[in-house]
Amino acid sequence: MEIAPPTELSQIRESVRALCAAFPGRYWRDLEPSRYPAEFVAALTRDGWLGALIPERYGGAGLSLTAASVVVEEINASGCNAGACHAQMYTMGTILRHGSEAQKERYLPPIASGELRLQAFGVTEPGAGSDTTSITTTATRTASGYVVHGQKIWTSRAEHSDLMLLLARTTPRDEVARKTEGLSTFLVDMKAARTAGTMTIRPIATMMNHATTEVFLDGVELAADALVGEEGDGFRYILDGMNAERVLIAAECVGDGRWFTQKAAAYASERVVFGRPIGANQGVQFPIAAAYAQVEAADLMRYRAAALFDQGRPCGPEAGMAKLLASEAAWAAANTCVDAHGGFGFAQEYDVERKFRETRLYKVAPVSNNLVLAYLGQHVLGMPRSY
Repeated sequence: MEIAPPTELSQIRESVRALCAAFPGRYWRDLEPSRYPAEFVAALTRDGWLGALIPERYGGAGLSLTAASVVVEEINASGCNAGACHAQMYTMGTILRHGSEAQKERYLPPIASGELRLQAFGVTEPGAGSDTTSITTTATRTASGYVVHGQKIWTSRAEHSDLMLLLARTTPRDEVARKTEGLSTFLVDMKAARTAGTMTIRPIATMMNHATTEVFLDGVELAADALVGEEGDGFRYILDGMNAERVLIAAECVGDGRWFTQKAAAYASERVVFGRPIGANQGVQFPIAAAYAQVEAADLMRYRAAALFDQGRPCGPEAGMAKLLASEAAWAAANTCVDAHGGFGFAQEYDVERKFRETRLYKVAPVSNNLVLAYLGQHVLGMPRSY
């Protein structure tokens, strides 16, 4: 595996860092508790970063997942928050890998240009949680296509999206040989559904400024060409997309971890107590150095998983481990940064408490770290199923 990042990645970092400089901590503080960073997302769209993974023939940048991961890493390392828009970088992969040529030509160019926003990922449900095969949202065949009934939760950015990538059951669970069968993936025109009164979106207030929602689907009508790929194979398509998602989330966590360690190291070098910088004390210095080492180690697994994905090779365990290790490293760095700052770690003007809240999310989402461990224990190490 190539460890040293190529020149292309250094150029991406410089460009993204320059963009993020226009959105300092004050910008993000003023958004709280719940205003969407529309200006920031518009700037990323304008510079083509949200179309990073879309091939050039469809108007995108045609970057690898490795390169795209550097984009979101640098966003978070600059003190910004890629969670406001990262879904547009990976949800379109389902269309690209499994959609028809007509769907690619219809949707990918306007997604790349920002004319259409594909930010909503409708998978999780209140009664299913991480047990995706237990979802109860149904898409029933009609003469012209499908009609959808059900409910989704933790559908982030639904209020700021034109399209939703939706997973629904098209064959009852008791009529399939395997529980992973009978699930299908659809592209939903959210504006049309809301105008028709068949889709309702309810915002969910959270501990951080994260535009997540609950979505109710009460007879959403879909044309037959809204189906992505083959009917019944949607679970496989979603898993494919989740590997890319986990690599990108890992990169964001690496970015957060670097922000925290750099912030902590700078403060510890400047803050003088009892006549000496607090960073001269091993009780302050060593935890920061340990957090730095943990982040750098997680970063290697991010690159490993991204490289496998880019080569078209299986990467489920590596993507899961990248997300697991990076989220744990970012959280360790967050706590160390708060400790180093003492009381000022809780002061809004330092941005530590904001980033602290943001990075905590990724120990739970988009998949709980405990489920990653369960997967590794059963499917990689061959131990008995734990759940």
